[in-house]
Amino acid sequence: MSIDTYLRSMFSLEGKTVLFTGAAGGIGGEVATGMAQAGAHIALCDINMEALEKRQKHIQDLGGKASIFKLDVTDLENIKQTVKEVAEINGRIDVLVNCAGINKREGLADVAEASYDKIMNVNLKGVFFVSQAVAPYMKAQKYGSIINIGSHNTGWVLGGCSVYAATKCGVVSLTRSMAVEWAKYNIRANCVSPGHIKTELTTSTWSNPEKSKYLLDRIALNRPGYPEDITGVCIFLASDASAYITGCEYRVDGGCICGGQPWPYDTNF
Repeated sequence: MSIDTYLRSMFSLEGKTVLFTGAAGGIGGEVATGMAQAGAHIALCDINMEALEKRQKHIQDLGGKASIFKLDVTDLENIKQTVKEVAEINGRIDVLVNCAGINKREGLADVAEASYDKIMNVNLKGVFFVSQAVAPYMKAQKYGSIINIGSHNTGWVLGGCSVYAATKCGVVSLTRSMAVEWAKYNIRANCVSPGHIKTELTTSTWSNPEKSKYLLDRIALNRPGYPEDITGVCIFLASDASAYITGCEYRVDGGCICGGQPWPYDTNF
């Protein structure tokens, strides 16, 4: 067997349909593009249709397959209708990537109820009910992989991220519940928690000398993460190479949670 044949048998997403929420975002768009390049048909879902159209064209220009759907993950009827439409068009849903998420940086004591509810509804309630809507289709085909996007804040919290961190910790626990309850239907669920990723939305943070130094001092690889750094693990978890993996949280953080930059020490290396 050639290397190409072996790797395709392990990691190819050919023939798989991926329903991808938050596909208009910096991380979501890049990961969706990578999964399309691995052979999947991507159902790009978001409320930002203009950004989805651009992402769809980019994927198609690269030879990939993608369709777009307007999805508000806080609207249960919209969720049910969109999931049904994706399943009817493609005949199946093999992979769900729950990437839709929002944040508002403010002190814990400054959070208003409306802000709390909005973040909770998108980041946690949305993951819950999109997964609930997709699960029956995966159950019927006796196959499915759910990839929930967590955060570095599930283990090491930044100031001003109280509600966001709470939602992402909830996503990890929810992932484990999915893994336990749906394993009998051959549905796997795992969580990918990105570290400090440089996107359009975080440019102001990384361009701030004080904040960027604070972050780099805590990243062992001494560089920001980029959206494409998240792609590989998502392809792995969507592929048959991860067939015996469920209920896990994968940190893609450049060595941040393990200790970051070491303090001075003696070595001959």
